[in-house]
Amino acid sequence: MKKQLFLLALVLVVSLPILAQEALFNAQQLISPEIHEDKTVTFRLFAPDADLVEVTGDFLPTVKVETPRGPMDGPGKAKLTKDENGVWSLTTSTLDPELYNYAFLVDGFKATDPNNPFLIRDVATATNIFIVGGAHADLFMTNDIPHGSVTRRWYDSPGLGMDRRITIYTPPGYEKSAETYPVLYLLHGAGGDEEAWINLGRTAQILDNLIAQGKAKPMIVVMPNGNVIQDGAPGEGSKNFYKPTFMVPKTMDGTYEGAFEDIISFVENNYRVKADKSNRAIAGLSMGGYHTLHISRYYPNTFDYIGLFSAAIMPREDATGKVYSNFDETLQTQMDNGYELYWIAIGKTDFLYDANTEFRAKLDEMNMPYEYVESEGGHTWRNWRVYLSQFAPQLFQ
Repeated sequence: MKKQLFLLALVLVVSLPILAQEALFNAQQLISPEIHEDKTVTFRLFAPDADLVEVTGDFLPTVKVETPRGPMDGPGKAKLTKDENGVWSLTTSTLDPELYNYAFLVDGFKATDPNNPFLIRDVATATNIFIVGGAHADLFMTNDIPHGSVTRRWYDSPGLGMDRRITIYTPPGYEKSAETYPVLYLLHGAGGDEEAWINLGRTAQILDNLIAQGKAKPMIVVMPNGNVIQDGAPGEGSKNFYKPTFMVPKTMDGTYEGAFEDIISFVENNYRVKADKSNRAIAGLSMGGYHTLHISRYYPNTFDYIGLFSAAIMPREDATGKVYSNFDETLQTQMDNGYELYWIAIGKTDFLYDANTEFRAKLDEMNMPYEYVESEGGHTWRNWRVYLSQFAPQLFQ
């Protein structure tokens, strides 16, 4: 019996390390991307049988790409060079501080970097990421500072008839404190969900860093799912795994805006918050900017801080419900009630630039106060992360 136990123990001792190392079988022992001290970056890929390897990403000059929304700026591509060992490589010129995404093109087939486990999902596309530090990009990094917490909660939405998943950031020290906090409701764009801002937008890192630097007040950030037919993000809700799509039904027909009080009610009943207008902010990008515009107008005495990031301000055929009625009158009421900040930001080459210009002309005609930021670039997360880092320090001061 002792001999059998000894043999079993020996088998376990030998086999467990093998199982633990299973993920390393056939792994490429390369460093990619390698970020150098001079802020150049080297990409490497072992593909001895490939005829052509390219890299595409937003660190390269943009090119015009045809999309369902018309021509838009997209990432360019660059060729890698193959050595005698079958390793393809490319070293960039010096890159500006930024969070970048990229993918490889191997004989035209798009693939992620097998040597870089860090990826983000944007709608149905997964790409690798890396950060070149310095300047504003340091806000996107996890630094040695106090950290907040990120939780995924489920809340009851009577207005939508289901329990729904929501992502909530609480600032450093929240769990051990008895303090109450202001709240920023942060809304995603089309194709996004409750994972978008926390993953693509680096919300936790940005808030942690701004709070640690004394540039932003400690606040709770609530990131809901704006797709009202979903109870949670693809892969996280009751439909489990399926391919995410860019636009799902009912996202911009007033249903979400009309049921938004369910989210506010959940937050104010479950978190230590300052439940008044002066301690509520709402902001969103693209479709989330559209939602922000209409939620803040439909509930005109609810938010003192409003942020439109590349907002999708455009007429829609399905925008016929109660939420969208009396637009001018409710906007006037919102202005008459007063607010601390109405903040609009957009890139110069954004496909929504003209629509935002027209909306600002309406506000000017009404003498409705707002602050306007115009940046370089287009409809990209690169801009929206910066907008959040500019908007958050102005809240609750």
